[in-house]
Order: sequence, then structure tokens, then C-alpha cells
Amino acid sequence: KSRISYRHERRKRQDPHNLQHKSFWVEVRSFKFYLIKSYKWIIFLPSSELQKSHFYGHKFMYFIGIDIGSTSTKVAILDNQDIFCDLFLLPSGFSAIKIARDIKEILEQKGYQDASIAATGYGRVSVEYANVSASEILCHGLGAHYLFKPDCTVIDVGGQDTKAIKIENGKPTDFIMNDKCSAGTGKFLEISANRLGLDLNEIYKIACKNPNIKISSTCTVFAESEIVSLSANGAKQGEIAYAIIESSAHKVASLIKRLENKFYFLSGGLSNVPLFKELLSSHLYSEIYTDKNAIYCGAMGAAIIAKRKQYEI
Repeated sequence: KSRISYRHERRKRQDPHNLQHKSFWVEVRSFKFYLIKSYKWIIFLPSSELQKSHFYGHKFMYFIGIDIGSTSTKVAILDNQDIFCDLFLLPSGFSAIKIARDIKEILEQKGYQDASIAATGYGRVSVEYANVSASEILCHGLGAHYLFKPDCTVIDVGGQDTKAIKIENGKPTDFIMNDKCSAGTGKFLEISANRLGLDLNEIYKIACKNPNIKISSTCTVFAESEIVSLSANGAKQGEIAYAIIESSAHKVASLIKRLENKFYFLSGGLSNVPLFKELLSSHLYSEIYTDKNAIYCGAMGAAIIAKRKQYEI
């Protein structure tokens, strides 16, 4: 027998079912490819893109969702028992690329290297190391459903837009988004607070009701002029602050009414502002539910997607 025949017989004894050759990895310089024999096709992946594939079937210990918003960046870490073991938040700052790199360093310091990562939010394209990129609508819907099980309309007031997402059978089925105008968004509140010489968090603390003080303009620019006029006419700072929050709640409610529902769930940065929740509830004539971790809904939904994508081809 030839040397090749002996080698072939030895290989069959060591691997009688030829398992090693039915599915295998080959690395050639900077390229890697995976052969799936049953489908008889080959997928070529550059090494830089390998981390974004799910073909290798690795079982991750953690699933991380990163939600880079215009004001803040939220991170949620989901374990294999479907429990969020860590949540943290950072200011987004000027550069989404920088904040994405900062998050990567923090995750490495915390020991979350063995993880699949999904990114969402306006800065999701800056998370170069993410395995998955997901839409904000889907992420906020799934994150809200994790925290609040009944079917509902999710309300998210972000820094740049306001979203309403209808949840049916645990899945988003419809949505409305106001991303063309800053009225009713976090930016409206921020600009208005600055006009009063206050930080955003301060207007919630000093707000006091005066039925005679109202801001009727639906445009942020004109509302700013109203604030100047009210201040010049002797209105107190706290009274104007209340009118600002009430005006914002009114604008959000006008949008949400198009997705009327039995239950409403408030997510995002304003979920931890009791006054806004109370005013929004009065405009919708319905109770507003929320959760202490509702600000992380987008990141939580992204982490859930990262886990679901683990075994998908």
C-alpha cells in the first residue's frame, strides 16, 4: 500500500464518522471561512468581520445592550438566566465614537469580555465592536415588555425625539415618532431650562403650579420667547418651570393619543420625573406605569436581541 493509503486508514480509525471534515474552520492569513456541508455553501469572512458572525455557535456568558442617545448612553448586561446583572449610564458627550470606546474599556475592566453585543440609538454605528445593530423601536419595545408584561403603549421621551410604540402579544406592532421638531422632546425642556438659567434637573425641583401661567406655543423657538415675556412680566421662576413641563406633557399626549391603549408605560429619562408622569396622565386620562429601570429600556431590549441572535444563521 502507498503511504497515502496508510494515512487514509489511520485517519478513518481516529475519526470513523469523518466528523472533523464535515464542519471545520480554516484560517488563511487575514481570512476565515466556514463550510456548511449540508447546504454546500461557503461563507467568506474577513478576520475583522468574524466577531460579527453567529455561525461559530459559541455560547456567550453575557449579552450586552448599548443604547447611545443624544444626551446619555445606557448599558445593560444580561446573563444566561435572563437576569440583568448590571446596568450603568454615562453622559453621551460630544463624540459617540469616544463614548463607545470608553464603554468598551469599562466592560473589559468589569470582566465582560465573553459577551455578544448589540447596539442601538442614534450612535449605534459608532459601536464598531458590536455584533448586532438594532432599531430603537424594537429595542425600546422589547425592553419595556421585559419590565411591564401587559400589552401597552410605550412612551419614550428622548433628547432628540419622542416615540410611542404599541405592544401586542409582547411585540411592537405600530409606532409613531416625532423626530422633525424638538417640541415635546428632552431638547425642548433643556432649552427652556437654560432660558430660565437652570439645569434640566432643577426645573423639576422648583416647579410650582399657577393656573394663570401657561406656555401655548407648539414651537420651541416661540416658546422660548414666551418664557422671556413671562419673566419680564413678573412670573416666578418656579411657575414658569411648571408651565414648561405642563406644555411638554401636553405635546407628548397629543402624539400618543394616536396610539390609544388601555395601559401606558413611560420609559426614557423622564420616567423618573413624578411631575411629568402626573401631568401626562392627566392629559391622557389614564394611569401611567413605569419602572425604576425604565431609562434602560433601549439598552435592555438590545441585550435581549443579542441573546436571540446568538444561534441564528
